[in-house]
Amino acid sequence: MFTGIVTDIGEIVAREKRGDVTRYAISSRYDPAGIALGASIACDGVCLTVIEVEPTSDGATFSVEAGPETLNLTTVGSWTVGSRLNLERALKMGDELGGHLVLGHVDGVAEIAARDDFGDTVRFSLVAPRAVAKFVAVKGSICLDGTSLTVNEVDGELFSVHLIPHTLAETAWANRRAGDRVNLEVDMMARYAARLAEASALGY
Repeated sequence: MFTGIVTDIGEIVAREKRGDVTRYAISSRYDPAGIALGASIACDGVCLTVIEVEPTSDGATFSVEAGPETLNLTTVGSWTVGSRLNLERALKMGDELGGHLVLGHVDGVAEIAARDDFGDTVRFSLVAPRAVAKFVAVKGSICLDGTSLTVNEVDGELFSVHLIPHTLAETAWANRRAGDRVNLEVDMMARYAARLAEASALGY
């Protein structure tokens, strides 16, 4: 489980296709001693399992693998050498919950429809996948490429978020442009609330 608070910006340094599975090596500033094999790291909002760790001069390079479902349903399949990723280590008991509860299970891929720069801040307008648009609410939480953000406006499948200077500086969002695709995970509370409403309507 994660919080959507990005703790490092990683970079893809190697990509290798192995049958149906694609392996990525990701450079980071994380201490290699703190990354156990089998640990979960959210990479652009996708929970992936560490299968190898190598110390580097300024941190660690860790490797992960993605199978067909992850490659097809998220942006992972489009990652190439040089791609910059928002990273977050798994939440530990007692850690501060600075964002909102995030599972790292992507619900769909949204597309950036517009980027509007306002001095030091940036507003992104995005189109949500039709199947999950109903879960996006004004002032609600949403996780985009692993970043916990607050929804500002909603108009059907179109919604917007506004990023402050700190978020732009500490994540890979500064490089995002119109046309880019991002991983979207809706707030789990919204998902459960909708399911309870559906169950109630069915008489359960």
